[in-house]
Amino acid sequence: MGITLRDVVLTYPDGDDRIRALDDVDFTAERGRLSAVTGPSGSGKSSLLAVAGLLTVPDSGRVELDGDDLTGASRAERTALRRERLGFVFQQSNLLPSLTATEQLLAITHLRGRRIRADRDRARGLLTELGLGTHLDRRPHQLSGGQRQRVAIARGLMNEPSVLLVDEPTSALDEDRSRQVVALLADLAHDRNVAVVMVTHDLGTLDLVDEVHEMHSGRLTSGSRVNVSE
Repeated sequence: MGITLRDVVLTYPDGDDRIRALDDVDFTAERGRLSAVTGPSGSGKSSLLAVAGLLTVPDSGRVELDGDDLTGASRAERTALRRERLGFVFQQSNLLPSLTATEQLLAITHLRGRRIRADRDRARGLLTELGLGTHLDRRPHQLSGGQRQRVAIARGLMNEPSVLLVDEPTSALDEDRSRQVVALLADLAHDRNVAVVMVTHDLGTLDLVDEVHEMHSGRLTSGSRVNVSE
């Protein structure tokens, strides 16, 4: 399964009127696949990510996570779901300057009220898997832009989510590092059976993803399946 939006409408006030940020959107991202959402600025991509991440409640429609209908979930329930079943990678890495790469990941488990040795081992294992085995104790200013983004991706995986939501992960990277990051996201989706949803303006990396969706004026106008892994 993964994440599904059904007939989702999201509006925002605009003077005496309301703007439809999402206009009857149907969207599904399956486990084991990297889905890209493209479109011009203001088309609704970030709104789709916010609804999928349970950060914003739509005016109408349903959000389903691994088949569970989350319509009517309370704020506390949404918070728990974000903490336990969703992972996030933001446009900026948002790493805490005083923490090492390992400590960035452990901060996630601390938010869940856990402090156990296994979490440190898992954090170091994730960073090593993402090519940062020699950078475990480095702080953000000691890392390159691509390395900081890898730490952010590892942090998003720390709670073993079923869905990883990624917002413009290549916006601050050059072409080569952008392709490395997107290829990494594709590998993680396939190897870990995670549904990865990536909002992006970077059309040069779309050959690396499994599925492409385009948004225009709040509508998901088309989607195409890409069989790059076959």
